Amino acid sequence: MPLTISIAEKAADKVKAFAVKEGMNEFGLRVGVKGGGCSGLTYQLGIEKAPRPDDKVIEEHGVRLFVDKKSYVFLAGTVLQYSDGLNGRGFEFQNPNAKTTCGCGTSFSV
Repeated sequence: MPLTISIAEKAADKVKAFAVKEGMNEFGLRVGVKGGGCSGLTYQLGIEKAPRPDDKVIEEHGVRLFVDKKSYVFLAGTVLQYSDGLNGRGFEFQNPNAKTTCGCGTSFSV
């Protein structure tokens, strides 16, 4: 299992489109985890202008991912996808560390 977090090209394109819509030239996608949700931990996403001092910064497909050290432990090996098909749910986390996930796909446990 790779010890990094990656973003699929389709997801990166969607992030860039959101940033352009918000008028942001310099940006990154904050990817994180916080306690809560029906399975114990909840994924968080947000567009931010710059990384925080302790963030791990990963760049792929022209998008920088900002991940705090605590979240990185739970997200190592994760691939962020984007699904917009008939049953598409938007951003999806393919996290090899998740032992269980909830039906909505935004909450997990390890």
